Amino acid sequence: MSLGINTTTPEGIVLAADSRQSYRNRKGMARIGSDNASKLFQLNKRIGVIVTGLAFLPEDGEMKSVSKFIEQFKRENEVEILNLRDAADRLHSLFDIKYEWQKRLDDAVEKINNDLKGQGFEVVEVKQENYMIKFQFKDLQGNLKNGIGGIDRITLLVAGFNKDGSHEVYTCIIPGEVQKKRDSREKNKEYGASWIGQNDVVSRIVLGFDGRISNLKFVSEAMQNLGQEEIRKQLGGLQYAIQWGTMTLQDAIDFCTLMVQTTSAMQRFSDGIIANPGDMPGVGGPVDVAVITPDQGFLWVSRKKLKIEGKEIDLG
Repeated sequence: MSLGINTTTPEGIVLAADSRQSYRNRKGMARIGSDNASKLFQLNKRIGVIVTGLAFLPEDGEMKSVSKFIEQFKRENEVEILNLRDAADRLHSLFDIKYEWQKRLDDAVEKINNDLKGQGFEVVEVKQENYMIKFQFKDLQGNLKNGIGGIDRITLLVAGFNKDGSHEVYTCIIPGEVQKKRDSREKNKEYGASWIGQNDVVSRIVLGFDGRISNLKFVSEAMQNLGQEEIRKQLGGLQYAIQWGTMTLQDAIDFCTLMVQTTSAMQRFSDGIIANPGDMPGVGGPVDVAVITPDQGFLWVSRKKLKIEGKEIDLG
């Protein structure tokens, strides 16, 4: 699954990602395939990309790493002329086609139906809604139950500078939409941090909670009574007051690295949460870090190197 994080400051942009690559075997079990995978890529002199989620996609009957498709994208597009929005839209379109997610959703609907019936439950409804699967069934005692399912997603974080010197950050969710996170031309959107992948630890540290808080009964009831917007506003008071607008580039590097390493450490010592145990330790391995500045463009700060018998080979 991995973790990718971006911090945008007045001095420049920092991108960081771990190196763990996981997959599901034929039994559907999550496995760690490698701690040496690349998730952070230089798209051109001004733009960087992080990819999290599915590590492999099919092409011509074979499973291939998502890094292969990023490199293919760079060869087949005039990447040096792209601005941030064009890069985000084109990458989203590429992976939207390669993933064939609608077929996977259809297969997931069928599997949920079969699994429920196989357990002797009465299926009331199974439907797709906003790239998710919502279902209702009656258990063996006749009680009505609700459930939510889905498929693995691919998420990209695209960040950097346009030719005019403005900066932007986008997340591309497949299946899903392209979302703008940062824009130097929009007030209160200039600076800050964004993260993708297994982000529950980062969210707990920075925001004071992770997204699963809405699954708690008292929070769900409060949202129904007061509305999601009001609850989110109140929860916002838990967020750490970090001065992104005065943060130096070195501090941003330290922050991003700390978040990836802390996530890896927590996954080492924990197994999900009590309400939902059995999580996948998808963050690990070396942390790749890059910075992008208006004057010098994309620069590697820390990057894995090939090595043999203590000798390193720099591919950069």
